[in-house]
Amino acid sequence: MSALRGAVTWLAQSPARGFVLIFVVGFSIRATLIRWVPREYVVPHTRWEMEAIAVSLAERGTFADPYAVPTGPTAHVPPVYPFLLSLLYRVFGLTFAAGFVAWMLGAASYATTFALLPWFAGRVGVPREAGVLGGLTGALLPHWLAQAEALAGLALCLLLVASLRRWTSGHTSVRASLLLGVAWGVAFHLKPALLPVLLGCMAFELRWMRDPRRWRWAATLALGVLVACVPWAWRNYTTFHQVFFVRSNFGLELRVGNHPGATADIDVNAARGTFLHPRTSESEALQVRTLGEVGYMQQERREALDWIREHPTDFLRLTAARFANFWLGPLHRPRVAFWFTLLTLTAVLGAWWKLPLMTPPQRAAVLIPLTLFPLVYYFLSVMPRYRVPIDWMLFLLAGAAVWHLIAGRVGEGHTRSP
Repeated sequence: MSALRGAVTWLAQSPARGFVLIFVVGFSIRATLIRWVPREYVVPHTRWEMEAIAVSLAERGTFADPYAVPTGPTAHVPPVYPFLLSLLYRVFGLTFAAGFVAWMLGAASYATTFALLPWFAGRVGVPREAGVLGGLTGALLPHWLAQAEALAGLALCLLLVASLRRWTSGHTSVRASLLLGVAWGVAFHLKPALLPVLLGCMAFELRWMRDPRRWRWAATLALGVLVACVPWAWRNYTTFHQVFFVRSNFGLELRVGNHPGATADIDVNAARGTFLHPRTSESEALQVRTLGEVGYMQQERREALDWIREHPTDFLRLTAARFANFWLGPLHRPRVAFWFTLLTLTAVLGAWWKLPLMTPPQRAAVLIPLTLFPLVYYFLSVMPRYRVPIDWMLFLLAGAAVWHLIAGRVGEGHTRSP
């Protein structure tokens, strides 16, 4: 135990040292395990929405056709990752090499996020040793890569640090606020579910900071978000003649999670044959072609809302089940759910011990994303990858719990970044 404690402390003394080791471990494991991924999932394909759109962009230059049959322009998914994939497809062609590089990008995103945990830990007042333990654990536990979600998690980590710096310094500038707003806006085009996190951060900032210019800074930050969002919003408006936030598919996802026979988990719905989605159902895709994507999504939203109004008890039951599946893992797969649950409960224990030691801004940087990011997923059928953008925070808090037990008392080993 003393050797482990000494090794962890040695790594924690230098965030750069910890970063290198954790990144190498995380990336190497994921890069090695790709040999077991079926080749058809590595070579560029059209089985999944993002990859199908990336192929369309590479071949025809159109952000289109994410479904089982060609349906034309789409806003079904956020644009950043499909555009990034399409660049790889154009450089390498629709070859195994292009798919391999894309998978390596996902591996690097995971590894980088976990490698940043010792540095992030120091920023939020958690022992860097906790970041080392959490980062190494996350790096050592490979799973099916969710590349877009991994990039969103990395973006969230950096955005939270930038926000925390504003709160702890007590001042900022118009230029810094504008750039931070642009960064948040770009992140929304990776994961629109980050919007509640930004709203929570802005609310905390306005309440916490005492500088009378805080309202100007908040307005400038919002302007930066608008600047980043306008190009994609304009493309969607000119294409669909509708205004919506980044994605068009909320109505569809709401109906997929709320209909007769629905369950909390998408995989269970698919196994039961109740997962009617234009990605996998040709008849649903033909409806998209007939009604247009926005018309189809509006129809799906009406169906879902009608069902929710007529079955409020079932909706509440499903919402509770989705909450449980989000935090405890896919309950229909007990072995997987065990590890999800263990991580969540250990993170709760770490939060219980460490949150009282943090300053209010540090607590906000941890609690705001953990409480606000999952909100939308309590109303939709869930998948384990939906939690990826905040999983790294759970690993950090779980590391804090383990380090608390190793160190022997709450304050021991408590190190911060300068």
